[in-house]
Amino acid sequence: MMASLSARQLVLRAASLHLSPVHRWFSTRVSRPGRRNILLMGPPGAGKTSVGRTVARTLGLPVIDVDDDILETTWKMPVAAKLASVGGQRFLEEEGHALCNFSASGCVVSLTGSNPLHAEAMQHVRRSGVVVYLDVHFEDIMQRLTRMKVDRIVGQEAGASMRDILLYRKQFYEKWLDVRVLCGTGDTVEDVAEKVLKAVERYEDHAAETYVSTRCDSVGSTHFADVVVEGLAKDGGLYVPKNGIPKLDAGEWLRLVDMSYPERALVLLEKCIHPLDVCALDLRTMVFESYGSNFSSEAVAPVKHLHRNQYVQELFHGPTASFKDLALQLMPQLFAYCLPPMCNYLILVATSGDTGSAVLSGFSKLAGTDRQKTGVLVFFPEEGVSEIQKLQMMSYREGNARAVSVLSDFDFCQRSIKRMFGESGLTGHLAVEYGTVLSTANSINWARLLPQLVYHSSAYLDLCRDGVIKFGEPIDVCIPTGNFGNAMSALYAKRMGVPIRKVICASNHNRVVTDFITTGEYDLRGRPLMLSHSPAIDILKSSNLERFIYHVSDGDSRLVKDLFTRLDRQQHFQVPEPLLGRIQQEVLAGWCSEDDCLAAIQSVHTQTGYVVDTHTAVAKVVADRLQDGSCPVVLCSTAHFGKFAPAVFKALQIPNIPEDPVEQLQKLGSTASRPEMHREMMKCLKERSRGGHTVCQAEYGVLVEEVESMIHDSFLKVM
Repeated sequence: MMASLSARQLVLRAASLHLSPVHRWFSTRVSRPGRRNILLMGPPGAGKTSVGRTVARTLGLPVIDVDDDILETTWKMPVAAKLASVGGQRFLEEEGHALCNFSASGCVVSLTGSNPLHAEAMQHVRRSGVVVYLDVHFEDIMQRLTRMKVDRIVGQEAGASMRDILLYRKQFYEKWLDVRVLCGTGDTVEDVAEKVLKAVERYEDHAAETYVSTRCDSVGSTHFADVVVEGLAKDGGLYVPKNGIPKLDAGEWLRLVDMSYPERALVLLEKCIHPLDVCALDLRTMVFESYGSNFSSEAVAPVKHLHRNQYVQELFHGPTASFKDLALQLMPQLFAYCLPPMCNYLILVATSGDTGSAVLSGFSKLAGTDRQKTGVLVFFPEEGVSEIQKLQMMSYREGNARAVSVLSDFDFCQRSIKRMFGESGLTGHLAVEYGTVLSTANSINWARLLPQLVYHSSAYLDLCRDGVIKFGEPIDVCIPTGNFGNAMSALYAKRMGVPIRKVICASNHNRVVTDFITTGEYDLRGRPLMLSHSPAIDILKSSNLERFIYHVSDGDSRLVKDLFTRLDRQQHFQVPEPLLGRIQQEVLAGWCSEDDCLAAIQSVHTQTGYVVDTHTAVAKVVADRLQDGSCPVVLCSTAHFGKFAPAVFKALQIPNIPEDPVEQLQKLGSTASRPEMHREMMKCLKERSRGGHTVCQAEYGVLVEEVESMIHDSFLKVM
């Protein structure tokens, strides 16, 4: 076999001049003696042998089929005969032992469908190369096996169906994969082979998958793990993928239609996170832990029909009843995974309401793990959140997580945190004196924003699954908009291939985003922040707008730096007219008054029996005004209505409002049947502490003192 390998390499050298750039890359990276194998894994009928031959022929590499070249050669008999003679369990053992004696390099190897069931054998062959899982649709597999007249596979005992055995095996393929190739229905052997080539190229070229700052794309490359831990780029910009967001083809999207939310999330995040940053098995574990029994809906983020062409995506089924849970049940696990050893990290968060409790919930679950040297300090405006939001945050008093209110607004809290990151004297002092590094979990952190593109994708896929649209037909998405993170994640979903026509940004009377998208002028001069019924979007300085401008300007980091430096210093900037035109091609924007917000809650309830929260009501009003009705529009329902009970009572004109928040929710629950009252929120409030909470003056130095106090209490007391 080694002689054959050398001969193939000589042929490859002669032919390499005729290869495409991708194939030439493989000729230098894969085929040298001692180089890694390409190991194709998948169920019977996945096409491993045919794809393996095509990949090998393309690269000029030796091809090894485990069935033909190892098992039958070792056993001196056909595989089917061996299975019939020794039975399924003995077959697996002997097959595994044969594979353990396998040794080759620089080859394309087609594993058997049952190889992954033998742990020792898989550990052995995995050391020699990259395992590529051919993830073929289950129905396609069954049809192929029928055409091949395969009526029994390894492990299929009397009374067991082939379908059951194949479903059982899937867990083993997921366990051993390095990279997944998602095969669309109708993909040819050549299509799948090309996907394999690209997948292995991506795996081997980890150095190419890096991130840059929106303000300076010439800074040294930064990998995913560093981006997650650092949060904010050193120059004050936001991290974005250097090569953009990956795009799925139509066949791959169609594969996701029938998948569950965690399965969709896993596939999409695998596309965005390099497997050498977070290995496939660990990512799978994190995703399925994040979107499981902690959500009150099995669908996680279900889409419900509201009225005519309008649909509501319920993003409030997580433990803290807001859309922030969709990111912040996963982000803390990614953060802990990426942490370097021997260092403490303090997560600083500014919140206008929902982020605070979601961050505290997500990070509090890290306590007791090996990576527990992570503290969380949340700053929120004392008068700028609802009473229930405040009580949710105050329920976290133990361990390394706490919330502190500030006698100012969200923008002051966020500005202070950014200032702390930018002061090298402070960060250096905390690192040297306390061994602690600052990071953030706001949507300026890429790992916080990334999981949000999943639910926008999932909304579209649900509409396809339910027959509302066919794949390729457009939808609009209307999003209550404050910090622009939710809207930005929808735009990333669009870049991945989701047919979103327009992202509609909905503001309350703090309409700075609407004014900017309408005029191209971002003007904070003399503009006060006004409290509203929708406090989560009571924001004037939208951080993620920086990412949006970076992308629509084709990565003009000099322009971005100039605009946002001007905003910091002069509280104002104006984008060039051509750029404004490009912005308006991507997004629409409108705003909603306080009276119209309450009227929308009442109107929706009267027409449908459904109760929306104040933020969803803002989206409803703006969608009614701006969306033309020619395609479905999904309203992002970012919070459960119970979090804003007093406003909902007022909107529905319900008298005699109880003072106690728990009693408020109970009374609302008896009035509104759709959606159901959020059980976890009720439980949290019933178990809440009756004690007070820390309130800070609106002084930067006071917030710094809180940071040092938090570090002392979280890390130094336990040393």
